[in-house]
Amino acid sequence: MKKRINLKPLLAILIIALLLTSCAPGNEKFVEDVAGFWMGLWHGFIALFTFIISLFSDSVNIYEINNNGNWYNFGFILGAATFFGGGTKSSCRF
Repeated sequence: MKKRINLKPLLAILIIALLLTSCAPGNEKFVEDVAGFWMGLWHGFIALFTFIISLFSDSVNIYEINNNGNWYNFGFILGAATFFGGGTKSSCRF
């Protein structure tokens, strides 16, 4: 018997990745408005996806240059720490 490959999980991951990067840094939205804490939090959370896409595209950046300073930086670090696990991985014991 032939084994069928289930493409639904791959398609779901692709759709989720595209949705996550739709608000990526470097968007034209930030030409007039500056990115604040909440956008920094979001950009930190999707940093892994935007990094991978930025390798293949010049229009996607990891970090929004047009931001309001410290609050954006704090949100970015907090979002990246939340997504990547922060310090919780060091407390796990096997």
